[in-house]
Parts: sequence; C-alpha cells; structure tokens
Amino acid sequence: MQSSQVTVTDIEIIEDFSSTARCDEGFLRIRRLRCQNRRADGSVSPVYRVDVVDRPRLDAVAVLIYRRGASGLEVLTRKNLRPAAYFRRGKEMVVPDPSSYLLVEELVAGVMEVEDKGEAGVRRRAVEEVREEAGYEVGPEEIRLLGGGFFVAPGIISEKVFPTAVDVTGKQAREPEGDGSPLEEGTRLQWRPIQELLAACRRGEVPDAKLEIAITRLLAEQA
Repeated sequence: MQSSQVTVTDIEIIEDFSSTARCDEGFLRIRRLRCQNRRADGSVSPVYRVDVVDRPRLDAVAVLIYRRGASGLEVLTRKNLRPAAYFRRGKEMVVPDPSSYLLVEELVAGVMEVEDKGEAGVRRRAVEEVREEAGYEVGPEEIRLLGGGFFVAPGIISEKVFPTAVDVTGKQAREPEGDGSPLEEGTRLQWRPIQELLAACRRGEVPDAKLEIAITRLLAEQA
C-alpha cells in the first residue's frame, strides 16, 4: 500500500531510551558544551553551559511549489507526521492549544547532501525534493532562490534553511515516490490559494515558519 493511502491515527512510543543513549550518535546529535565569552578588553565571562543540536548535514532546502490558476496563485502543501510536535500533548503550554499536530502542514523540504555545494547545490537538492515529495519533474534553472538562508531556532539548532520556489503551472505530477520511511505514512498533498494559506499561517493554523517566510518573500518579489 502506498504511504499516501494509509491513515495514521496515533504514534505509539515503544521505548524511551534517552537515559542510555549517547548524545553524539543518531540522526540528531546533541553537543553539551561548557563555554565562556571572550571580551574586547581581555576579560572573560563566567563559564556557562550550551547545548547544540546538529544533524549530519548542517543545512536544508525548502521549496515553495506554486501554480497559476483561475483564482490566482496556489501553493502545494504537505501534511506530514511530526512526532516532536505531536508529543507536546499533555505538557504544560503557555497558551492552551487544542491541536494534536499528528500531521503538520508544511512545504516541501529536505536536508542538503554532501555533494550539494553552493547555489547550484541548493537548486539541485530542490529539484530532487520536488520530484520525491511532490511528484513534479523540474529543472535546476526553474528553481528560484528566495533570498538568503535563515535559522529556525539559532539558540539550539545549527541548521540553516535555504528558501526556494518553483512554478509548476501546466505540469502534470505523478505519484510521489517518497523515501519509504514510516514517517511518510499518511502524507497528504493539497493545493491552497496563497493568500488563504498565508492568513492560516498568521492565525497559527499552519504553524510552519518556512512556509510563511517563503510565501512572504515570493509575494514581495512580485509586488
């Protein structure tokens, strides 16, 4: 059965092995550091602790896939399983939130690989992610770079995200191949009017910062 035909109702934790796992292994690696600031006058600050989350590849690409329809620009989003957001359930929150976040609506994105270098590498990775996650064939020359990369949580996460966009008006998509991961089970693709989607981001109904930033930058270029 294809992943998109599966309906996931829950993510069950089979084992929490945090207490026995090393922080420098696995897909996410936590570096636990003791640091101090060196000042211009030669003095130093007290020693303090810093935790940094790294991935094997530091950077990622995000792709705003859009098309021109009768009602204007439309954006393709993906609803994906997001365990970290889902496991907020039952924890104390500053603002009460009834959403479950089992599936989070986002744009297409992926981690840069070792062979991806410079702007050409950003375009190459964007092309691959569009094919794998959305089923569209596009060329590197069709990828628009939407300004510089940005950090999502620079206090703890080293990853920088490079936003891009691609116009697929008139193109036909095939079934996305995905990567075969259980995390892609239940993935849903949908087209939404760009202004409607931007408003949903700002209301917090679509809590993907990458998506809001990419939409805002694309609209600013077309103003």
